Amino acid sequence: MNIYTTDKIRNVVLLGHGGAGKTSLVESMAYLSGITSRMGRVEDGNTVSDFGKEEQKRRISISTSVVPIEWEGIKINVLDSPGYFDFIGEVEEAISAADAAIIVVSGKSGVEAGTEKAWELCEKYKLPRMIYVTGMDADNASFKNVVEKLTDMYGKKIAPFHFPIREDEKFVGYVNVVSETGNRWKGKDVVECDIPEYSKENLSLYRETLMEAVAETSEEFMERYFGGETFSENEIRAALRSNVLDGTIVPISMGSNTLCQGTYALLDDIVKYLPSPENKKIAGFNMKTNEVFEANYDFSKPKSAYVFKTIVDPFIGKYSLIKVCSGVFKSDDVIYNKDKDIEEKVSKLYVLQGSKPIEVKELHAGDIGAIAKLTAARTGNTLSTKATVIEYGKFEISKPYTAMRYKVPNKGDIDKVSQALQKLSHEDQTLKVVNDMENRQTLLYGIGDQQLEIIQSRLVSEYKCEIELSKPKVAFRETIKKKSDVEYKYKKQSGGHGQYGHVKMRFEASGELDKPYIFEQEVVGGAVPKNYFPAVEKGLQESVQRGPLAAYPVVGVKAVLYDGSYHPVDSSEMAFKMATIQAFKKGIMEASPILLEPIVNLKVTVPDRYTGDIMGDLNKRRGRVLGMNPIGNGKQVIEADIPMMELTGYCTVLRSMTGGRGDYEYEFVRYEQTPSDIQEAEVKARASKVAENSADL
Repeated sequence: MNIYTTDKIRNVVLLGHGGAGKTSLVESMAYLSGITSRMGRVEDGNTVSDFGKEEQKRRISISTSVVPIEWEGIKINVLDSPGYFDFIGEVEEAISAADAAIIVVSGKSGVEAGTEKAWELCEKYKLPRMIYVTGMDADNASFKNVVEKLTDMYGKKIAPFHFPIREDEKFVGYVNVVSETGNRWKGKDVVECDIPEYSKENLSLYRETLMEAVAETSEEFMERYFGGETFSENEIRAALRSNVLDGTIVPISMGSNTLCQGTYALLDDIVKYLPSPENKKIAGFNMKTNEVFEANYDFSKPKSAYVFKTIVDPFIGKYSLIKVCSGVFKSDDVIYNKDKDIEEKVSKLYVLQGSKPIEVKELHAGDIGAIAKLTAARTGNTLSTKATVIEYGKFEISKPYTAMRYKVPNKGDIDKVSQALQKLSHEDQTLKVVNDMENRQTLLYGIGDQQLEIIQSRLVSEYKCEIELSKPKVAFRETIKKKSDVEYKYKKQSGGHGQYGHVKMRFEASGELDKPYIFEQEVVGGAVPKNYFPAVEKGLQESVQRGPLAAYPVVGVKAVLYDGSYHPVDSSEMAFKMATIQAFKKGIMEASPILLEPIVNLKVTVPDRYTGDIMGDLNKRRGRVLGMNPIGNGKQVIEADIPMMELTGYCTVLRSMTGGRGDYEYEFVRYEQTPSDIQEAEVKARASKVAENSADL
């Protein structure tokens, strides 16, 4: 592949709902540009960008892939991102490397939740964008409906650049709104044709929208527009480019991926209207001078790049995907990783064409490429040189809130699973492994259930090891409501020295649920010598780890040792510790023990129209709605306190209720008493588990 300078590069991310046609659009681009001699199909599992086994099996994109397209002397780095919401982390990685976006919309399905999410992401990161409507060869595809819906949602900035010509219900050509010409397909070629009469009304309508946008770019144009003057095609294109770059116009085009129709015009429009990195700004921090480093994709400045994605694949190896922020990266460069404080040599530079690495000699500022086998590099790291150490801010990645407990059925695979999950978490920043020692479980956190199921499947197919996923244990606690006064005498005689420990203790609620226990002693007259007090406290320390009610940790208990007795020969620390453990069990059970459940503060972000349904569902889940806050764009944040156990599977339920338009986050706030029916069921379930296998608790 040729070397491209910054002005000859376009970095474009494809966004949109799952199944809208992003991957097949990449396939169409690859075929037109000569990368492939035959178009692959998602259904056949032979596309350039969906190369993973799970992607081919499930026929969906799971990870972002890069396909560089060479088109008319320009290199277009196409980032094909997943459309399913569980893989939002991959989308965010792709956006961090992109300079513009193409939102892909299905002509059959129309505007979907994924379309809206894509638009919101473009707004958040201020990405210039175009919209491309796919599947125009289908009988029930409607370009007009998509345009009307998008215009209703986003206003006059939606501007069709092309619209379809249909004859006998077939997609045969398109009208170019900018040049006011008709075009018809003859095989692979496009020939000019007359604009059909029935298309002239739409042309007039769409043309007017474009002219208004052009007029608003300057006072001179505005005067000419109101004076009835017409603009030349070059003036229109120059003004439109300016409008597209600042987001005041969003071009909309269309085509058929399977027939490779409309793709040619789209590639031309990417080159004409979407920005190269040369005029974009990016700043890091020079760690040596403590000054801001204005990189701005300038090839003449010291070299720097950031790792926006990591691929750790058992079949193709490890690749760190980078975007060069300044300077020129070359083979045999020695680079410094500030985050890991390590220097590594770049033996070879690559561009990845899906899974196919193509070696290149250098990568200029603004370009996207890959470095193989950087052992220390992780996603988000900055690469520079020891002479000029640069650090860029980390890009934002969604936090995972869906958790599943996992076990390794084959004990011999524990290390293998641990290493495999570590590699997968390097690749997927939204995958977290949490060792919950307190509840004796290991948790796998992700964005949604589908993501975790795919991780489970990948472990089998790629790493030859298995895990079992199950519902996570809720971190209940035990405490008491009343007071109790108990004594216990631990006495054993087995020849020689015996064991003797005798304690009298009071137990009551301390009111401090953040502490397991408070220990006090009120012994008078040396009934229990002071040297046995630490043994009594040690007995308490052990006892609070597993309470007598349901073997959960105990909190909020005040224990007072007020009397007892000892034997000058047979008493020992062990005896007093054992006496305390038995007294604790008896005392807790006599003081009305209760279960406490964790309560979290939940924030659900949804469009206005779903607020009633969401609040009704939260009430069913024992949630207490605290209020609603409007955040603009027709959305509300519903805040509620809700028991942690009621959030199992909530991600799937929320998506189902909102068509994928809802998001949520939560954080632990406190413990509260569990209702009696839930406590009864939990105590019964735990009792049966204790009988089966106490280690599982």
